[in-house]
Amino acid sequence: RELGDDDPAIAPAGPAAAARDHRDADTQEALAGPRARAELPPCPSGGQEGGGPDVLRGITLECVGDGSMINVARAVEGRVVVLNLWAYWCGPCADELPAMAEYQKRMGPAVTVLTVHQDENETAALVRLAELGVHLPTLQDGRRLVAAALHVPNVMPATVVLRADGSVAEVLPRSFATADEIAAAVDPKIGMKTLERG
Repeated sequence: RELGDDDPAIAPAGPAAAARDHRDADTQEALAGPRARAELPPCPSGGQEGGGPDVLRGITLECVGDGSMINVARAVEGRVVVLNLWAYWCGPCADELPAMAEYQKRMGPAVTVLTVHQDENETAALVRLAELGVHLPTLQDGRRLVAAALHVPNVMPATVVLRADGSVAEVLPRSFATADEIAAAVDPKIGMKTLERG
């Protein structure tokens, strides 16, 4: 889905709205209940200072699951990562997230699926993930810093495949309906043989 002015994520809401990762209402206290219900795993931490993809260096985002601050470049360093960019209000994103969770379950430690919520309403992200029963590590990126750094087209959902050396294997500005579709698109890019599941 292409983003437009009518989308809540980019509708003007004051001069500072475009420069915030989350709403003022999304305090640690306010997020405690939604976090408990969502039961998200911790975000990957990472390697050494200065490690990870150059284009992601300097980007620090909040981990939605526990509120910790994550250096994104270091978090993805040395691992194959599938970054899934989404927003709580995006219907195709909600359809795709369970498929991403299933793909993560299949791949185990060989691949890390890391979702990136691209709207400042962090509470709504937690509510959506809890409703869907999706338990994936999630970064809060209301300013869309990751998408900008990786030159992702202005659509959601979008998926970026990162190789273990930090290079971008593929940018996939489309939605996926099943884990098999994700595997067919992603696995050849990371040197994995795709196994179709019946």
